[in-house]
Amino acid sequence: MSTAPAPGPLAGVRIVELAGIGPGPFAGMVLADLGADVISVDRLAGAGPFDLPALRRGRRSIGVDVKSPEGRDVVLDLVASADALIEPYRPGVMERLGLGPDPCLARNPRLIYTRMTGWGQDGPQARYAGHDLTYTATSGVLSSVARDPGDGSVPRPVLPGAYLGDVAGGALLLVAGLLAALHSARQTGTGQVIDAAIVDGVSYLGTFTHALRLAGMWGGPPGRNILDTGAPFYEVYECADGRHLAVGALEPQFYAELLRLLGEHAGLDLAEDDPRRPEHRFDQRRWPEAKTLWEKLFRTRARDEWCAFLERSDACVAPVVALDEAPAHPHLRARAAYQPVGGTQGPTMPVPAPRFSATPTSTRPTPRPGEHTDELLAELGFHPARIATLRGAGVLA
Repeated sequence: MSTAPAPGPLAGVRIVELAGIGPGPFAGMVLADLGADVISVDRLAGAGPFDLPALRRGRRSIGVDVKSPEGRDVVLDLVASADALIEPYRPGVMERLGLGPDPCLARNPRLIYTRMTGWGQDGPQARYAGHDLTYTATSGVLSSVARDPGDGSVPRPVLPGAYLGDVAGGALLLVAGLLAALHSARQTGTGQVIDAAIVDGVSYLGTFTHALRLAGMWGGPPGRNILDTGAPFYEVYECADGRHLAVGALEPQFYAELLRLLGEHAGLDLAEDDPRRPEHRFDQRRWPEAKTLWEKLFRTRARDEWCAFLERSDACVAPVVALDEAPAHPHLRARAAYQPVGGTQGPTMPVPAPRFSATPTSTRPTPRPGEHTDELLAELGFHPARIATLRGAGVLA
């Protein structure tokens, strides 16, 4: 089955992606969802247990032994037809394969050569392995993602999944850099090499927290600041049914609306010295006391009982929705935020974002590794006899 390029803002852009795991496949998925013709160069033995099919959707796949001279030449032929290349290996691997920036840019001077690593192409850690957690820890950002245990002990960082490192600091900043370089190449006719390091990207994401520190709004220990669950009005609370409610009533007008609705529907009546009163709420010495009172209140009703009068308001309150609940949430359902991938029988997954009025995006199914090998080689002008010879020699899947 062919996975033909789909309509979208990147229709007509061709990207060669050396198969890997983590941020590289996520970036390739985003680019494919945006309409690019993403060609996955798959290893004959696969990319390992974290080669997740859902992240490989929308590509065309060619199976090539890139360690063989003939396989290297096939990749260089693909590169000659491409706008960009994404490679996910440690520094030096592509050079040893004969597929580093120099030979690729020699074949295609307009190529955007994007290198996705954790530590970057240089520096003391560049040669070593790592994962999202280690890059996020080194960036300084992990230390700021913590919850106050409430017993006076040192706050312990909370692992934020792979969202900060692999996805945001890695894949999405890689996509932004690739598109910026593609724009430059179309103006100048000259490509370039992008060093996309997760540790750099996560550090960059931390700019917002550094800005808060410079503004004097983030000076306490982790877990005790205004946006890291330190403030009682920007916190997650357990409800009577064991589910949780997110309260983000940060600005004065939103906090006033929260108090109004709770007074109207839950009988909340604050005494003059109650730390939850608007005039007391920025007194950080009383935040633990206020949080205890909020915890006691929100445990009196089930999550959805609170949401019935708080969610659709300016109180900035929302249910903490489980992953399997999300597609059915009324707002997400109204926006069709989850749809089957590749037709009605495909798995239900989040739809691409953002949304485009003139060039709408779409999702396409995941190819089998090597599914489009003959199709792609024919596009490059390979004679069927040559394809058969390469396959017989074990160069092609």
